[in-house]
Amino acid sequence: MTTYRPPRMKFGIFMGPFHRLEENPTIAFDRDLELLEQIERFDFDEAWIGEHHSAGWETIASPELFIVAAAQRTKKLRLASGVLSLPYQHPLIVADRFVQLDHMTRGRAILGMGPGALSSDAYMLGIDPLDQRRMMNESLDVIMRLFRGEVVTVETDWFRLREARLQIAPYTHPHPPMAVAAGGSPAGAQAAGRHGIDMVSFGGLSDASGEALSNTYGWYEEAAREAGHTVSRDQWRLGVPFYLADSREQAIEEAREGYERELVDYFSGTITSRMAPDASTIEAGIAGGGAIIGTVDDAIAGIERLLEITGGFGGFLARAHEWATWEQTVRSYELFSRYVMPHFRGQLDAQRGSQQWVAATPDAKISRAAVEKAFSDAGIEVETAEKQAAARRR
Repeated sequence: MTTYRPPRMKFGIFMGPFHRLEENPTIAFDRDLELLEQIERFDFDEAWIGEHHSAGWETIASPELFIVAAAQRTKKLRLASGVLSLPYQHPLIVADRFVQLDHMTRGRAILGMGPGALSSDAYMLGIDPLDQRRMMNESLDVIMRLFRGEVVTVETDWFRLREARLQIAPYTHPHPPMAVAAGGSPAGAQAAGRHGIDMVSFGGLSDASGEALSNTYGWYEEAAREAGHTVSRDQWRLGVPFYLADSREQAIEEAREGYERELVDYFSGTITSRMAPDASTIEAGIAGGGAIIGTVDDAIAGIERLLEITGGFGGFLARAHEWATWEQTVRSYELFSRYVMPHFRGQLDAQRGSQQWVAATPDAKISRAAVEKAFSDAGIEVETAEKQAAARRR
């Protein structure tokens, strides 16, 4: 399989967010916004903001509200709903609000969509989980028509439109950037491909995950082809959580408690019925490729591995988490931005090329003879000058 490597990979975070139950939610919202300010300073491209209504950990109910607040604190960071659950809201309202966000952010808003991740959310709304993917497709079809400027009259078993239209055109031509979450089933990939829009997936670094992700891209490409669209791997973003420190041992030690708490209390103890993992969870997670925890070199190797097993993609999303302290978490993002992102953006090639050229080219260096001639022309002995310089350093 040929591996696609983007000329400049996009980097972002996927913020659920994940906050433990004991925490003050008011302060947690502020810290989420502060994290977006930090990653913009660290030159990340995007932030994806989740929508959840139950379970207590992922506390943002409205990505749109959060995006408005984040847009006031940032200048260039692209802000995405990650993702908006289409079955939970009327498609005209979704389209209308995102056109407004498109204008208010000057084109920085991305409409990320999905069927809804938590079955408890659907249960509270009286939605049968078996209907969610159908409902997502019905809503997405209408949103696309509205974005194209059509007048829409349609009736389904859960929404109705009568001569519906947008009262203002999008800021971005022809419409705001859009993406569909795809994973676990063909539905999301097929929906994205059918409309020729972007796709977001999550996985790991194992062979099994690589096979599943490759199948997802195949569904995406096939659906696009059948609909007369051309899509590329550059439109595909993949997410894996990471945590970095100066050594692998330090990273594991700092992340251990938060990593295991998240898995035990939330993923195993709340939203699934899986048996809680044992105390060796973090090592198993690393070995199984479920997370990148270690050094800068480990992160580079992990993303290279993800490129290899999937055939390539255009963007990497780190699932935001709070495994360590705030200061340690910011340090992790800083290490990633300083040493990992440039590797996949092609930013270091010119610097390395220049250094290697100078190192290998004697004529490009200041020769000893030239320095001695400069001293001689000035009537100063070389040894005396060197002694004077040494004296000044003392």
